Amino acid sequence: MGMKNWKNYIEISTNKMFGKPIFIGTRIPVDLILEKLSTDSIEEILLAYPTLSKEHISASLMFASQSIKNEVFYANAS
Repeated sequence: MGMKNWKNYIEISTNKMFGKPIFIGTRIPVDLILEKLSTDSIEEILLAYPTLSKEHISASLMFASQSIKNEVFYANAS
């Protein structure tokens, strides 16, 4: 399930879904699928959202990875 470019599957437009990243040609937000991946299998997600493919799932993971790659995180003092 190699992913070359998530931009082939995901769009961000201020005119669609309030600027949230969505899958091209759908109104399915990427964050919804990322959240579902924490509890559902890929097969369950694809059954629930038949307009998506394994490539869409892979694109969402690549998008998430690239989104946090340059973020700076600070540990909470406990």
